[in-house]
Amino acid sequence: MIKEGVKLLGKNRKAYHEYFVDESIECGLALQGTEVKSIRKAHFNFSDSYARIRGGELWLLGFHINPFAQGNMNNHEPDRDRKLLIHSVEREKLRKKVDEKGYTLVPLSLYLKNGLIKLELGVCKGKKNYDKRQVIKQKDLKRETDRELRGRG
Repeated sequence: MIKEGVKLLGKNRKAYHEYFVDESIECGLALQGTEVKSIRKAHFNFSDSYARIRGGELWLLGFHINPFAQGNMNNHEPDRDRKLLIHSVEREKLRKKVDEKGYTLVPLSLYLKNGLIKLELGVCKGKKNYDKRQVIKQKDLKRETDRELRGRG
């Protein structure tokens, strides 16, 4: 979904392994100054992060941003909940999707777009172990066929 003129800062590979991504949406993040500096240096971690709708607002939970090394006593808290900026119509659409059984909101990637930090949020459904094995098997088969085709040309 990421287009030209956009600098990818990080991708949540674990999300694509653990979940089926049904749709994705672009969100803004409400950040403090030192958080922006740490994110630009790619000092963040997606592990165990997810989004929730609380009190009519969309929140990103469990997203770790390392404290800025040159920050002072006003440095940010690394694991605080961060507000996601999204239109209310889109938020209601996401709320209806998440109310269905098995769906969750997972951050897929973080990128710079026109100088602003954006988050790609996916509406995802968890994979079972046999689904994960099937995907790995398909990737291996595709890799082997690509190798054979390259060898013939």
